[in-house]
Amino acid sequence: MPITSTILDVASRHPERTAIAGEGERLSYAELVEDSRRVFAVVDALHGAQDHPPAPARETEGIPITAVSVTSAFHTARLVAGLAGHRSVSAVIDPRWPLAHRVRVVVATGIGVVVSDDPALAAALAEAGWRGVVLSLDDVRRREAETRPAAPPAVRDADEPFLMLFSSGTTSDPKAFLKTRWQYRENVAVSSAHLEPLPGVATLAPGPVSYSLTLYAVIECLATGGSVHLADAFDPLDATRRIRDEHVTRVVAVPAVVEALTAAARRDPDRLASLELVVTGGANLPARIRAGLASALPHVRLISYYGAAEIGFIGDSRGGDGTLIDVYDGIAVRVRDADGVDLPDGEPGTLWVRAAACSDGYVSGTTDAVLRDASGWATVHDQARIIGGRLELIGRAGDIAVTGGHKVALPDVERAFDGMAGVGATCAVALPDGRLGTAVALILEGDAPDKAALLAHARSHLAPQFVPRRWYRVARLPRTVGGKIRRAEATELVVRGEAERL
Repeated sequence: MPITSTILDVASRHPERTAIAGEGERLSYAELVEDSRRVFAVVDALHGAQDHPPAPARETEGIPITAVSVTSAFHTARLVAGLAGHRSVSAVIDPRWPLAHRVRVVVATGIGVVVSDDPALAAALAEAGWRGVVLSLDDVRRREAETRPAAPPAVRDADEPFLMLFSSGTTSDPKAFLKTRWQYRENVAVSSAHLEPLPGVATLAPGPVSYSLTLYAVIECLATGGSVHLADAFDPLDATRRIRDEHVTRVVAVPAVVEALTAAARRDPDRLASLELVVTGGANLPARIRAGLASALPHVRLISYYGAAEIGFIGDSRGGDGTLIDVYDGIAVRVRDADGVDLPDGEPGTLWVRAAACSDGYVSGTTDAVLRDASGWATVHDQARIIGGRLELIGRAGDIAVTGGHKVALPDVERAFDGMAGVGATCAVALPDGRLGTAVALILEGDAPDKAALLAHARSHLAPQFVPRRWYRVARLPRTVGGKIRRAEATELVVRGEAERL
């Protein structure tokens, strides 16, 4: 088990070491072991009391599924960690997902118990004919205080699934997939070798635990005997205070958080004196963010990793904008065309990966999509090219536009404007065009230079076919919870006439 053996060991040798800390709440390793007994006792009783419980997805091999869908990062983490040492599958459902998506996930996967403070979810599940149980977080905590503890957590069979994750849930129906203990053990082995979640290290991971980057930070910290500090939402003042007071040496966060920490460091660098390493992932890392951190905190290292929740960690970048990746030892990559034929170096195509941590496939009740081929190669349809043995990321399939017969990687257009004076976040999109078929347009966030300056910059930094034909401005670009700009929704702003044309 990637967590339980370490939790039990640290609880024995360093019982007072912080395991999980939230905003005003914390559990030591010894307390986490005892908390686990009460958490499982409550959940097990809830599943057992149902006369006609939902049938869990066949991929779980009959193990009941418990979902946590609350805004508290601390309690989400402790419930997942508490169930990990028992016969249980946990799922974290983002309470900010559209209600219909949450309902479909619960019903399609056979989740039997849901911890949620949203009365609308309980009502919608009942209307959908779901036969499980919904409890609020307060109800769960009250039952924990009243319930006789279960047996202590124990290391379980490596092939047993213990965690259900989701590939999306914001703009499309979520696809669920499972992780076995062995698969996450392999993932922890990779991240431990490269991302430094060392024993006793205090890591700050300020973000929703429903986000895979934060959830994995929780698991890798507990699996390596570290302390993970969580926050329901990111606040720069609170984050820098906790870094100072808790002697945090490592931060795991999306690039937008790194940029905010950099701004805070410029105002009060002493608050971040203990910080040694920032690990980022989940979104593109503009070079200006790396340069800004290096300027404000020259003693702090920054690692930008690349991975996919279904597959695991793939590689990282320690310079530039994070698009040129050194692939980790033991991870194999290929770039293929639409027919599955391997492409030569330099040619863009679909990235396929073979990694021991990769999930077996998607839960059939949520999608008919295929994750792995017969040889064990997997893809989440990221686009990339191989250059000199390194992996250059382009984006998802929708990030490639064909204009006038030329293939244009839209993220390449955006990167050309990174660092241009007066330009903040950008989003390149493909719009219908009567002559070219598709025209490249650039949407800028906030104030922007005039069109002539933008065009001159584009012509000096991009090949002619990459130069945007149209220019727009919006007050704010649409983003995911993790800070990624939503290209499809940004395009809709233009289509609906809600973006100002320059």
